[in-house]
Amino acid sequence: MKAVIVDDEELARVLLREYIESSDGVEIVAECANGFEAVKAISERKPDLIFLDVQMPKLDGFEVLELIGQEVAVIFVTAFDQYAMRAFDEHAVDYLLKPFSLERFQKALERARRRLVENASAIPKGTQSVPATELARAARPPREYLQRVVVKDGARVHIIPIERLDYAEAQDDYVSLHSQGKAYLKEQTISSLEAALDPGRFVRIHRSVLVNLERVAKIEPYAKDSRVVVLSDGAQLPVSRAGYERLRAVLDKG
Repeated sequence: MKAVIVDDEELARVLLREYIESSDGVEIVAECANGFEAVKAISERKPDLIFLDVQMPKLDGFEVLELIGQEVAVIFVTAFDQYAMRAFDEHAVDYLLKPFSLERFQKALERARRRLVENASAIPKGTQSVPATELARAARPPREYLQRVVVKDGARVHIIPIERLDYAEAQDDYVSLHSQGKAYLKEQTISSLEAALDPGRFVRIHRSVLVNLERVAKIEPYAKDSRVVVLSDGAQLPVSRAGYERLRAVLDKG
């Protein structure tokens, strides 16, 4: 079983390494001190299991999962409180609450072994690993909206602060994120992006378009019973009838 350790604390990595090396059948193929290193290592080494810290600078554990974009067995290493634990219990292999003992580590490792055997044996759906993006969304605290969006572009990672996101446009199972005259393609549905953003700042004005209200300069009629939103940079976006009602409702509240 190939494993990757991801934690920005050196002592935490040392402890995990000691525990793993005392266990049979596990090979550490990479140790990462931050999320950027983790995305690269996971993509290159294709581990069976990731020991993933949640709270890290630059990229947190959830963002790492979004960027790797593959089904993966994850054991979270965390100091998070109980609301997150319920999500971990449901979707992750296990979690290790810092500080943890060797005995607790071994229980988590045994759960990982069972999960990998189940996946290899094609056990019916429901026991399989879930996609990384779904796991990341499920583990986020309720009503905590994104403050930035991360996008992987080959070997590069782009971080788009929410205040710089002009609008998002659906393209099948992807979204095209428009920011400061540039577009970034991310494998995510527009519905899931909408659910992660503050509805007081971003409105679905069309089934395929989500707009930052701060970028809206005006709303103009386009054809019979249709309108367009004109952004501050001159871009024009279609507005559906339902989208117009949502837009008006949010603007009236403001």
